[in-house]
Amino acid sequence: MALDWEELEQWMEKQQLPKGFDVFRQSEWIENYVRGMMNKAIPAASSAFQTTNANVAETKRFVVVTYPLGEEADLSALRLLAKEDRLKLSGLPGGDAETIRLPKLVLPRTCQAEYDGAVLKVKLRKRPPSKRSHIATIQGP
Repeated sequence: MALDWEELEQWMEKQQLPKGFDVFRQSEWIENYVRGMMNKAIPAASSAFQTTNANVAETKRFVVVTYPLGEEADLSALRLLAKEDRLKLSGLPGGDAETIRLPKLVLPRTCQAEYDGAVLKVKLRKRPPSKRSHIATIQGP
């Protein structure tokens, strides 16, 4: 069963795709389309497409985030919010804010942050796996 080209072009119009095969010549459009589809399909993968100055590393028990602030950083304006799955830095130079997704869930209250004069280092303990379980009843006809 073969689709004819008119049906394919009609489908492409419904998907808001350029007509014909002009779409394959527009690499930026393809990249944005794929990025959008990945963000919808796998929200966790969207963090891979986000650009950030942060360096995120994992050890057996910790997630360690280093963020270069520079020597002129105003620590009184800087705010750090730790959540189970992300860090939010606000008050960055220029009044910017940045959200950094973490690769594992962490315990926000264990957050330890140090500034060495140029780099902010944030250390968070990973959340231990839950040992709770539940036996579910199966209902049926």
